[in-house]
Amino acid sequence: MARLALRIKFLWYQFLMSNSLDIARNVLALEIKGLEALKASLGADFAAAVDLIHQAKGRVVVTGMGKSGHIARKMAATFSSTGTPALYVHPAEASHGDLGMISRDDVVVALSKSGETAELGDLLAYTARFSIPLVAITSVHGSALSKSAQIDLILPDIEEACGETFAPTTSTTMMMALGDALAVALLRARGFSASDFQGFHPGGKLGAALRKARDLMHSADALPLAALDTPMTQIVAVISDGGFGCAGIVDEKGALKGIITDGDIRRHFTADAQSKTAAEVMTKNPRTAQPETLAGDILAYMSRNKITAIFVIEDERPVGLVHVHDCLTIGVV
Repeated sequence: MARLALRIKFLWYQFLMSNSLDIARNVLALEIKGLEALKASLGADFAAAVDLIHQAKGRVVVTGMGKSGHIARKMAATFSSTGTPALYVHPAEASHGDLGMISRDDVVVALSKSGETAELGDLLAYTARFSIPLVAITSVHGSALSKSAQIDLILPDIEEACGETFAPTTSTTMMMALGDALAVALLRARGFSASDFQGFHPGGKLGAALRKARDLMHSADALPLAALDTPMTQIVAVISDGGFGCAGIVDEKGALKGIITDGDIRRHFTADAQSKTAAEVMTKNPRTAQPETLAGDILAYMSRNKITAIFVIEDERPVGLVHVHDCLTIGVV
């Protein structure tokens, strides 16, 4: 009897797992269908919206209620972190004083699937009264929101993934993707770079990877350097004293000509090794970094080439050194 109960329980678990996987795959299929339809629908209105926001002297004010409001918050955050100053204004709070946050130089982007969200009413009237440009993101052309907007971006009519309740699923996925598309298009229009992006993301792994060589390199006075004619017996001491596992070899003008590592010492450890000079043993024209090179790029190069240190040069002269531990310490991955 106990064995039968266990068997029934096992079969029920298999049914639930199979059913859940089928449901999940169907949800994703519907949302992918929505994204494909959204991609195909983009045209002149999208380009006009990008141009309108790009030309604005003020900020992008993103608004929406309920699930659309959550998407609007994320959209404002993405705009702000990619070079387009933005903020989220709650439509209900706007009616109680937050309309004062919106200036005539701003552009408002309003999200509503139906386009008939009552809480947006005062905000829409405010944009009309003061001639503030309005971009609508909605599923219904001809809705109150659509009629109020200078540009309306209409979401394709694709069924929601939650067929039982019609809860916003496919539509909010399309809204989210459309916001990302606007942000990236604006980023490119502004010529926003990884360096600019790092300025808005100083913390976490992303911020660490976007830090530059000059931010983490050991300074010039700590560099293990030696001249081209330095005997190998002295090179060993330079490497040991430096603590980086390598020595940079420079000419009489201070330009970096080569590098000698612990591995080079071992490979050249022969009976006549002591009679050799740095110029005879060094690896010529080593790969180097610039002060503006991103930490993430430096670590990636080290990993690919199985090296632990790289010199940072300026005008051919070494001005710093980045060790793999320096990257790992600040969280670069």
